[in-house]
Amino acid sequence: MNKKVLSLLVDNTAGVLSRVSGLFSRRGYNIDSLSVGETADPRYSRMTVVVSGDERILDQITKQLAKLIDVVDIKILEEENSVSRELILVKVRVDAKERHEVIGIANIFRGNIIDVGKDSLIVELTGQQSKLTAFLQLLEGHEILELARTGITGLSRGSDDIRYL
Repeated sequence: MNKKVLSLLVDNTAGVLSRVSGLFSRRGYNIDSLSVGETADPRYSRMTVVVSGDERILDQITKQLAKLIDVVDIKILEEENSVSRELILVKVRVDAKERHEVIGIANIFRGNIIDVGKDSLIVELTGQQSKLTAFLQLLEGHEILELARTGITGLSRGSDDIRYL
């Protein structure tokens, strides 16, 4: 199964997210990851959508998205020609002796401790999915109380592939 990261430039209007996600649900396609935010131009938002499937399904998804009126531009973010990141927040149960170990692991990954409680701490970590996965694997001996992920967001490298409106 292949994975594609799509960067959609869409009109920043009510219902756009619903129309885009509705396209996937009507056709029985799953969204692996979705992040949305306003661009430098408040008339537009950028959606980063990660989808999986065989090549035929991925091409069909791209073609169907291009037909939506709200979709202004679609870029396929190839790994070698783009930069992508994800943010996770991880709440870990720790006692006094475990606290230093978890903080040490977080420091190796350039994570930030953003909250410390009596029996837990929250780590904020940003990076590629492989980095986040490696971090979580090192935490396997510790109890993860809660985990929140933003999903991938990304941009193509350089200034050659920019669509000015």
